Amino acid sequence: MEIYDKLKYNKNACIIRNLCMLRTAIIRNFKKINHEMYHNFRLLTSLDEYIPMSCLTELSACGIHILKKNARLAQYIVDINKNISDRINNCKNLFPLWLDWNYVRDIFIMPNGLKEDGTKAASDLYYAEKGNYPYQVYLNWVFFPSDGNILFNDKKFTSLLYKWHEDEFTDFNRVSNVDHSVKTNIFRFLEESQNTVIAVDCENSDPYDLCATLNNLEDELRDKISKIMLFDDVHTSTAWQVLAEHTEIPIERIEVKRLKDDKSLVDTHLTVGVCREFYANHVDSFVLVASDSDYWSLISTLPEARYLVMVEHEKCSEKLKEALDENGIFYCYIDDFYSGMGKDIKLTALLTEMKRYLAAHIDLNVNQMMDEMYRSTRAVMSETEKHQFYEKYIKSLSLAIDNDGMVSIQIKGK
Repeated sequence: MEIYDKLKYNKNACIIRNLCMLRTAIIRNFKKINHEMYHNFRLLTSLDEYIPMSCLTELSACGIHILKKNARLAQYIVDINKNISDRINNCKNLFPLWLDWNYVRDIFIMPNGLKEDGTKAASDLYYAEKGNYPYQVYLNWVFFPSDGNILFNDKKFTSLLYKWHEDEFTDFNRVSNVDHSVKTNIFRFLEESQNTVIAVDCENSDPYDLCATLNNLEDELRDKISKIMLFDDVHTSTAWQVLAEHTEIPIERIEVKRLKDDKSLVDTHLTVGVCREFYANHVDSFVLVASDSDYWSLISTLPEARYLVMVEHEKCSEKLKEALDENGIFYCYIDDFYSGMGKDIKLTALLTEMKRYLAAHIDLNVNQMMDEMYRSTRAVMSETEKHQFYEKYIKSLSLAIDNDGMVSIQIKGK
Protein backbone atom coordinates (compact mmCIF):
# COMPACT_ATOMS: atom_id res chain seq x y z
CA MET A 1 0.00 0.00 0.00
CA GLU A 2 2.87 2.40 0.66
CA ILE A 3 3.90 2.11 -3.01
CA TYR A 4 0.34 2.74 -4.17
CA ASP A 5 0.02 5.75 -1.84
CA LYS A 6 3.29 7.15 -3.15
CA LEU A 7 2.06 6.88 -6.75
CA LYS A 8 -1.34 8.24 -5.79
CA TYR A 9 0.21 11.57 -4.84
CA ASN A 10 2.74 11.66 -7.68
CA LYS A 11 1.37 14.18 -10.18
CA ASN A 12 2.89 12.52 -13.27
CA ALA A 13 1.62 9.08 -12.30
CA CYS A 14 -1.78 10.53 -11.42
CA ILE A 15 -2.11 12.12 -14.86
CA ILE A 16 -1.23 8.94 -16.75
CA ARG A 17 -3.47 6.80 -14.53
CA ASN A 18 -6.49 9.05 -15.06
CA LEU A 19 -5.90 9.31 -18.80
CA CYS A 20 -5.69 5.51 -19.07
CA MET A 21 -8.82 5.01 -16.96
CA LEU A 22 -10.70 7.51 -19.10
CA ARG A 23 -9.51 5.88 -22.33
CA THR A 24 -10.57 2.45 -21.14
CA ALA A 25 -14.02 3.72 -20.09
CA ILE A 26 -14.64 5.30 -23.49
CA ILE A 27 -13.46 2.25 -25.45
CA ARG A 28 -15.43 -0.16 -23.25
CA ASN A 29 -18.68 1.84 -23.49
CA PHE A 30 -18.16 3.50 -26.87
CA LYS A 31 -21.50 2.62 -28.45
CA LYS A 32 -23.55 3.58 -25.38
CA ILE A 33 -21.71 6.87 -24.87
CA ASN A 34 -21.93 7.73 -28.56
CA HIS A 35 -25.67 7.05 -28.58
CA GLU A 36 -26.27 9.28 -25.56
CA MET A 37 -24.16 12.12 -27.01
CA TYR A 38 -25.77 12.20 -30.46
CA HIS A 39 -29.32 11.12 -29.75
CA ASN A 40 -29.96 12.48 -26.28
CA PHE A 41 -27.52 15.42 -26.52
CA ARG A 42 -25.78 14.51 -23.27
CA LEU A 43 -22.28 15.73 -22.43
CA LEU A 44 -19.46 13.53 -21.11
CA THR A 45 -19.78 15.29 -17.76
CA SER A 46 -23.31 13.89 -17.35
CA LEU A 47 -22.49 10.29 -18.27
CA ASP A 48 -21.29 9.20 -14.85
CA GLU A 49 -22.74 5.73 -15.43
CA TYR A 50 -20.05 5.19 -18.11
CA ILE A 51 -17.32 7.74 -17.34
CA PRO A 52 -15.41 8.04 -14.01
CA MET A 53 -16.03 11.69 -13.19
CA SER A 54 -13.11 11.71 -10.75
CA CYS A 55 -10.74 11.30 -13.72
CA LEU A 56 -12.07 14.44 -15.40
CA THR A 57 -11.89 16.36 -12.12
CA GLU A 58 -8.31 15.32 -11.31
CA LEU A 59 -7.12 15.93 -14.87
CA SER A 60 -8.68 19.39 -14.84
CA ALA A 61 -6.91 20.12 -11.55
CA CYS A 62 -3.64 19.21 -13.27
CA GLY A 63 -4.38 21.63 -16.12
CA ILE A 64 -5.53 19.00 -18.63
CA HIS A 65 -8.93 19.79 -20.12
CA ILE A 66 -10.36 16.90 -22.13
CA LEU A 67 -13.82 18.28 -22.91
CA LYS A 68 -14.31 20.03 -26.26
CA LYS A 69 -17.31 21.43 -28.07
CA ASN A 70 -18.74 19.41 -30.94
CA ALA A 71 -15.95 16.82 -30.75
CA ARG A 72 -16.56 13.31 -32.04
CA LEU A 73 -16.14 10.57 -29.46
CA ALA A 74 -13.32 8.97 -31.49
CA GLN A 75 -11.51 12.33 -31.37
CA TYR A 76 -11.60 12.20 -27.58
CA ILE A 77 -9.59 8.95 -27.73
CA VAL A 78 -7.10 10.59 -30.12
CA ASP A 79 -6.68 13.53 -27.76
CA ILE A 80 -6.19 11.22 -24.77
CA ASN A 81 -3.61 9.21 -26.72
CA LYS A 82 -1.72 12.40 -27.57
CA ASN A 83 -1.68 13.47 -23.92
CA ILE A 84 -0.39 10.04 -22.88
CA SER A 85 2.27 10.07 -25.60
CA ASP A 86 3.42 13.56 -24.59
CA ARG A 87 3.52 12.85 -20.85
CA ILE A 88 4.44 9.20 -20.39
CA ASN A 89 8.19 9.92 -20.29
CA ASN A 90 7.58 11.97 -17.13
CA CYS A 91 7.03 8.62 -15.38
CA LYS A 92 10.33 7.10 -16.47
CA ASN A 93 11.99 7.72 -13.11
CA LEU A 94 9.28 5.67 -11.39
CA PHE A 95 10.70 2.49 -12.95
CA PRO A 96 14.07 0.87 -12.19
CA LEU A 97 16.96 1.67 -14.51
CA TRP A 98 17.63 -1.98 -15.36
CA LEU A 99 14.17 -2.35 -16.94
CA ASP A 100 14.11 -1.23 -20.57
CA TRP A 101 11.99 1.92 -20.46
CA ASN A 102 11.08 1.75 -24.15
CA TYR A 103 9.40 -1.61 -23.55
CA VAL A 104 7.42 -0.22 -20.61
CA ARG A 105 6.49 2.93 -22.50
CA ASP A 106 4.99 0.88 -25.34
CA ILE A 107 2.41 -0.60 -22.96
CA PHE A 108 0.72 2.81 -22.63
CA ILE A 109 0.95 3.89 -26.29
CA MET A 110 -1.93 2.89 -28.57
CA PRO A 111 -0.58 1.85 -32.02
CA ASN A 112 -1.46 4.50 -34.61
CA GLY A 113 -3.52 6.06 -31.85
CA LEU A 114 -3.26 9.63 -33.15
CA LYS A 115 -5.58 8.74 -36.02
CA GLU A 116 -9.20 7.64 -35.78
CA ASP A 117 -8.50 4.57 -37.91
CA GLY A 118 -5.89 3.52 -35.35
CA THR A 119 -8.26 3.96 -32.44
CA LYS A 120 -10.89 1.85 -34.22
CA ALA A 121 -8.40 -0.95 -34.88
CA ALA A 122 -7.27 -0.91 -31.25
CA SER A 123 -10.89 -0.91 -30.05
CA ASP A 124 -11.77 -3.86 -32.28
CA LEU A 125 -8.81 -5.79 -30.88
CA TYR A 126 -9.84 -4.87 -27.34
CA TYR A 127 -13.38 -6.20 -27.83
CA ALA A 128 -12.07 -9.42 -29.39
CA GLU A 129 -9.63 -10.07 -26.53
CA LYS A 130 -11.34 -8.23 -23.66
CA GLY A 131 -11.15 -11.22 -21.35
CA ASN A 132 -7.36 -11.30 -21.65
CA TYR A 133 -6.79 -7.68 -20.63
CA PRO A 134 -5.90 -7.45 -16.92
CA TYR A 135 -8.99 -6.14 -15.14
CA GLN A 136 -10.27 -5.38 -18.68
CA VAL A 137 -8.10 -2.23 -18.74
CA TYR A 138 -6.83 -1.31 -22.19
CA LEU A 139 -3.10 -1.62 -22.74
CA ASN A 140 -0.92 -2.16 -25.77
CA TRP A 141 -0.09 -5.85 -25.51
CA VAL A 142 0.10 -8.85 -27.82
CA PHE A 143 -1.77 -11.70 -26.15
CA PHE A 144 -1.15 -15.41 -26.70
CA PRO A 145 -3.33 -18.24 -25.35
CA SER A 146 -0.41 -19.66 -23.37
CA ASP A 147 0.32 -16.40 -21.54
CA GLY A 148 -2.30 -16.81 -18.84
CA ASN A 149 -2.23 -14.12 -16.18
CA ILE A 150 0.52 -11.74 -17.31
CA LEU A 151 0.53 -10.12 -13.85
CA PHE A 152 0.96 -13.44 -12.00
CA ASN A 153 4.33 -12.25 -10.66
CA ASP A 154 7.17 -9.91 -11.59
CA LYS A 155 9.25 -12.59 -13.26
CA LYS A 156 6.45 -13.67 -15.59
CA PHE A 157 5.44 -10.12 -16.50
CA THR A 158 9.01 -9.03 -17.25
CA SER A 159 9.78 -12.17 -19.27
CA LEU A 160 6.65 -11.72 -21.41
CA LEU A 161 7.34 -7.99 -21.85
CA TYR A 162 10.79 -8.69 -23.27
CA LYS A 163 9.54 -11.64 -25.32
CA TRP A 164 6.91 -9.39 -26.92
CA HIS A 165 9.78 -7.15 -28.09
CA GLU A 166 11.69 -10.18 -29.43
CA ASP A 167 14.15 -9.89 -26.56
CA GLU A 168 14.95 -12.02 -23.53
CA PHE A 169 15.08 -10.94 -19.90
CA THR A 170 17.66 -12.93 -17.93
CA ASP A 171 18.50 -10.84 -14.87
CA PHE A 172 16.04 -12.72 -12.70
CA ASN A 173 17.70 -11.80 -9.40
CA ARG A 174 16.12 -8.35 -9.85
CA VAL A 175 12.53 -9.59 -9.95
CA SER A 176 10.28 -11.71 -7.79
CA ASN A 177 8.74 -14.99 -8.89
CA VAL A 178 6.51 -15.04 -5.82
CA ASP A 179 2.78 -14.70 -6.30
CA HIS A 180 0.32 -13.35 -3.75
CA SER A 181 -0.72 -16.80 -2.53
CA VAL A 182 2.82 -17.60 -1.37
CA LYS A 183 3.04 -14.46 0.76
CA THR A 184 -0.47 -15.13 2.06
CA ASN A 185 0.51 -18.63 3.21
CA ILE A 186 3.66 -17.32 4.92
CA PHE A 187 1.60 -14.59 6.57
CA ARG A 188 -1.00 -17.11 7.78
CA PHE A 189 1.66 -19.49 9.12
CA LEU A 190 3.40 -16.78 11.15
CA GLU A 191 0.12 -15.23 12.31
CA GLU A 192 -1.12 -18.56 13.67
CA SER A 193 2.14 -19.41 15.47
CA GLN A 194 2.90 -18.62 19.09
CA ASN A 195 6.68 -18.84 18.87
CA THR A 196 8.53 -19.29 15.59
CA VAL A 197 12.18 -20.18 14.98
CA ILE A 198 13.91 -20.32 11.61
CA ALA A 199 16.32 -23.25 11.37
CA VAL A 200 18.78 -23.01 8.49
CA ASP A 201 20.96 -25.70 6.94
CA CYS A 202 23.75 -23.38 5.78
CA GLU A 203 25.28 -26.10 3.60
CA ASN A 204 22.17 -26.37 1.44
CA SER A 205 20.89 -22.78 1.46
CA ASP A 206 21.88 -19.46 -0.02
CA PRO A 207 22.45 -16.58 2.45
CA TYR A 208 21.54 -13.93 -0.11
CA ASP A 209 18.23 -15.59 -1.00
CA LEU A 210 17.35 -15.95 2.68
CA CYS A 211 18.17 -12.29 3.25
CA ALA A 212 15.91 -11.35 0.32
CA THR A 213 13.10 -13.53 1.69
CA LEU A 214 13.32 -11.95 5.14
CA ASN A 215 13.37 -8.45 3.66
CA ASN A 216 10.19 -9.25 1.73
CA LEU A 217 8.31 -9.87 4.97
CA GLU A 218 6.43 -7.08 6.71
CA ASP A 219 7.84 -5.83 10.01
CA GLU A 220 5.00 -7.30 12.06
CA LEU A 221 5.69 -10.75 10.58
CA ARG A 222 9.43 -10.55 11.25
CA ASP A 223 8.56 -9.66 14.84
CA LYS A 224 6.82 -13.05 15.15
CA ILE A 225 10.19 -14.80 14.62
CA SER A 226 12.07 -15.18 17.89
CA LYS A 227 15.41 -16.11 16.33
CA ILE A 228 17.28 -17.60 13.39
CA MET A 229 19.40 -20.67 14.07
CA LEU A 230 22.23 -21.09 11.59
CA PHE A 231 23.63 -24.63 11.55
CA ASP A 232 26.87 -23.91 9.77
CA ASP A 233 29.67 -26.22 8.65
CA VAL A 234 33.21 -24.83 8.91
CA HIS A 235 33.50 -25.05 5.11
CA THR A 236 30.40 -23.04 4.17
CA SER A 237 30.09 -19.46 2.93
CA THR A 238 31.42 -16.62 5.08
CA ALA A 239 28.30 -14.66 4.10
CA TRP A 240 26.43 -16.42 6.92
CA GLN A 241 28.74 -14.63 9.38
CA VAL A 242 27.50 -11.20 8.29
CA LEU A 243 23.77 -12.01 8.00
CA ALA A 244 23.27 -10.55 11.48
CA GLU A 245 24.21 -7.10 10.16
CA HIS A 246 21.29 -7.17 7.71
CA THR A 247 18.39 -8.39 9.83
CA GLU A 248 17.04 -7.34 13.21
CA ILE A 249 16.02 -10.91 14.03
CA PRO A 250 18.37 -12.40 16.69
CA ILE A 251 20.77 -14.96 15.23
CA GLU A 252 22.24 -18.00 16.94
CA ARG A 253 25.10 -19.47 14.93
CA ILE A 254 25.98 -23.10 15.61
CA GLU A 255 29.26 -24.02 13.94
CA VAL A 256 29.32 -27.77 13.46
CA LYS A 257 32.75 -29.38 13.54
CA ARG A 258 33.52 -32.51 11.55
CA LEU A 259 34.82 -35.75 12.99
CA LYS A 260 35.72 -36.93 9.48
CA ASP A 261 36.73 -34.48 6.76
CA ASP A 262 34.38 -36.08 4.23
CA LYS A 263 31.30 -36.20 6.50
CA SER A 264 29.18 -33.23 7.53
CA LEU A 265 27.11 -33.39 10.71
CA VAL A 266 24.96 -30.32 10.05
CA ASP A 267 21.72 -32.24 9.42
CA THR A 268 22.06 -34.17 12.69
CA HIS A 269 22.73 -31.03 14.72
CA LEU A 270 19.79 -29.22 13.08
CA THR A 271 17.42 -32.09 13.92
CA VAL A 272 18.59 -32.16 17.53
CA GLY A 273 18.39 -28.35 17.72
CA VAL A 274 14.79 -28.27 16.51
CA CYS A 275 13.78 -30.98 19.00
CA ARG A 276 15.47 -29.09 21.84
CA GLU A 277 13.68 -25.85 20.91
CA PHE A 278 10.34 -27.66 20.79
CA TYR A 279 10.61 -29.51 24.10
CA ALA A 280 12.82 -27.20 26.17
CA ASN A 281 11.93 -23.73 24.88
CA HIS A 282 8.29 -24.39 23.86
CA VAL A 283 8.72 -23.32 20.25
CA ASP A 284 5.62 -24.47 18.39
CA SER A 285 6.47 -23.46 14.80
CA PHE A 286 9.57 -23.89 12.65
CA VAL A 287 10.57 -22.46 9.31
CA LEU A 288 13.01 -25.02 7.92
CA VAL A 289 15.35 -23.48 5.35
CA ALA A 290 16.70 -26.67 3.81
CA SER A 291 16.27 -28.57 0.57
CA ASP A 292 17.60 -31.92 1.82
CA SER A 293 15.04 -34.74 1.88
CA ASP A 294 16.77 -36.12 5.01
CA TYR A 295 14.81 -33.58 7.05
CA TRP A 296 11.59 -35.40 6.28
CA SER A 297 12.54 -37.78 9.09
CA LEU A 298 12.51 -34.80 11.49
CA ILE A 299 9.13 -33.57 10.23
CA SER A 300 7.51 -37.01 10.28
CA THR A 301 8.77 -37.97 13.76
CA LEU A 302 7.87 -34.63 15.37
CA PRO A 303 4.36 -34.06 13.99
CA GLU A 304 3.30 -32.03 17.03
CA ALA A 305 5.27 -29.06 15.70
CA ARG A 306 4.13 -26.82 12.83
CA TYR A 307 6.40 -26.52 9.78
CA LEU A 308 6.91 -24.23 6.83
CA VAL A 309 9.69 -25.36 4.52
CA MET A 310 11.76 -23.04 2.33
CA VAL A 311 13.70 -24.78 -0.42
CA GLU A 312 15.64 -23.96 -3.57
CA HIS A 313 14.59 -25.05 -7.05
CA GLU A 314 17.74 -26.95 -8.04
CA LYS A 315 18.37 -28.58 -4.65
CA CYS A 316 14.93 -29.88 -3.72
CA SER A 317 13.86 -33.35 -4.88
CA GLU A 318 10.43 -34.16 -6.26
CA LYS A 319 10.05 -36.82 -3.57
CA LEU A 320 10.37 -34.26 -0.79
CA LYS A 321 7.85 -31.92 -2.44
CA GLU A 322 5.42 -34.81 -2.92
CA ALA A 323 5.73 -35.77 0.76
CA LEU A 324 5.14 -32.18 1.87
CA ASP A 325 2.10 -31.85 -0.41
CA GLU A 326 0.59 -35.13 0.76
CA ASN A 327 0.91 -34.07 4.40
CA GLY A 328 -0.40 -30.54 3.92
CA ILE A 329 2.89 -28.82 4.73
CA PHE A 330 3.39 -25.58 2.83
CA TYR A 331 6.70 -24.99 1.07
CA CYS A 332 8.05 -22.17 -1.08
CA TYR A 333 11.22 -21.34 -2.99
CA ILE A 334 13.54 -18.75 -1.43
CA ASP A 335 15.26 -18.20 -4.78
CA ASP A 336 11.95 -16.88 -6.15
CA PHE A 337 12.05 -13.77 -3.98
CA TYR A 338 13.56 -10.55 -5.27
CA SER A 339 17.24 -11.15 -4.40
CA GLY A 340 18.29 -7.65 -5.32
CA MET A 341 17.49 -6.86 -1.69
CA GLY A 342 20.44 -9.07 -0.74
CA LYS A 343 23.01 -6.91 -2.52
CA ASP A 344 24.09 -5.25 0.75
CA ILE A 345 24.93 -8.56 2.38
CA LYS A 346 26.88 -9.56 -0.75
CA LEU A 347 28.99 -6.42 -0.50
CA THR A 348 29.57 -6.91 3.23
CA ALA A 349 30.52 -10.56 2.69
CA LEU A 350 32.96 -9.68 -0.09
CA LEU A 351 34.64 -6.92 1.93
CA THR A 352 34.86 -9.17 4.99
CA GLU A 353 36.45 -11.95 2.97
CA MET A 354 38.84 -9.49 1.30
CA LYS A 355 40.01 -8.21 4.70
CA ARG A 356 40.51 -11.77 5.93
CA TYR A 357 42.50 -12.75 2.84
CA LEU A 358 44.69 -9.64 2.97
CA ALA A 359 45.36 -10.16 6.66
CA ALA A 360 46.43 -13.75 5.95
CA HIS A 361 48.72 -12.84 3.08
CA ILE A 362 50.12 -9.44 4.05
CA ASP A 363 52.13 -9.31 7.27
CA LEU A 364 53.82 -5.93 7.31
CA ASN A 365 54.46 -3.54 10.18
CA VAL A 366 55.74 -0.19 8.89
CA ASN A 367 57.29 0.77 12.24
CA GLN A 368 59.42 -2.35 12.19
CA MET A 369 60.21 -1.68 8.54
CA MET A 370 61.47 1.84 9.35
CA ASP A 371 63.66 0.57 12.22
CA GLU A 372 65.18 -1.93 9.80
CA MET A 373 65.69 0.84 7.21
CA TYR A 374 67.61 3.02 9.69
CA ARG A 375 69.81 0.09 10.75
CA SER A 376 70.56 -1.04 7.21
CA THR A 377 71.26 2.42 5.77
CA ARG A 378 72.86 3.81 8.96
CA ALA A 379 71.07 7.04 8.09
CA VAL A 380 71.17 9.49 10.98
CA MET A 381 67.88 11.40 11.15
CA SER A 382 66.28 13.60 13.77
CA GLU A 383 62.81 12.79 15.12
CA THR A 384 61.41 15.65 13.04
CA GLU A 385 63.02 14.27 9.87
CA LYS A 386 61.70 10.77 10.66
CA HIS A 387 58.20 12.18 11.12
CA GLN A 388 58.40 14.08 7.83
CA PHE A 389 59.62 10.95 6.01
CA TYR A 390 56.80 8.90 7.56
CA GLU A 391 54.14 11.43 6.57
CA LYS A 392 55.37 11.83 3.00
CA TYR A 393 56.41 8.32 1.98
CA ILE A 394 54.97 5.76 4.42
CA LYS A 395 51.42 7.07 4.86
CA SER A 396 51.04 7.50 1.10
CA LEU A 397 51.91 3.87 0.27
CA SER A 398 49.31 2.34 -2.07
CA LEU A 399 48.65 -0.89 -3.94
CA ALA A 400 49.31 -1.10 -7.66
CA ILE A 401 47.60 -3.89 -9.64
CA ASP A 402 48.84 -4.98 -13.07
CA ASN A 403 46.76 -6.53 -15.88
CA ASP A 404 47.44 -10.05 -14.56
CA GLY A 405 46.12 -9.14 -11.12
CA MET A 406 49.55 -9.11 -9.45
CA VAL A 407 49.84 -6.62 -6.60
CA SER A 408 52.80 -4.46 -5.70
CA ILE A 409 53.24 -1.62 -3.21
CA GLN A 410 53.73 1.77 -4.83
CA ILE A 411 55.76 4.52 -3.18
CA LYS A 412 54.43 7.97 -3.88
CA GLY A 413 56.00 11.37 -3.27
CA LYS A 414 59.37 10.57 -4.88
